[in-house]
Amino acid sequence: MQPNSPLAHFLPYRLSVTSNAVSGRIAQEYRSRFGLSVPEWRVMAVLGDSGSLTQRQLTRLTFMDKVAVNRACKVLEERALAKRRPNAQDGRSHLLELTNEGKAMHVEIMPLAMEMEKRIFDVLSPAEKSQFSYLLGRVMEKISDLDVDVQSDGFGLD
Repeated sequence: MQPNSPLAHFLPYRLSVTSNAVSGRIAQEYRSRFGLSVPEWRVMAVLGDSGSLTQRQLTRLTFMDKVAVNRACKVLEERALAKRRPNAQDGRSHLLELTNEGKAMHVEIMPLAMEMEKRIFDVLSPAEKSQFSYLLGRVMEKISDLDVDVQSDGFGLD
């Protein structure tokens, strides 16, 4: 890409590419040690943080499409890292939760992910990291506001 091209200055593109690069670099660590893909780790991370969730909730919380979430859930179940149980609040869905083996792997991976985060972001000062985190939060809030606006206008997709 040319430095002065419109794409080089398009923030959504740069954010996406940077996010993919960061995720990809961290993924190298847990892929080589634990055999997990990025979607599998994202599902594990959210389950480890949140507890039992439906696939619909996982899709919403990971911002991944439902096919990717479904595939990740199946692999985690096949590897006995996660298990399904009926959702007592909704008979049409199931809750997915980490097994004891999945919880142990989650506990093992988190320090590796945190160390990689530290190595990647050590280019920023503590104040810059704090500001960056704050700004990302503001952008996410705006996206949520836009989603609500679209849904209330009747253009939301379920």
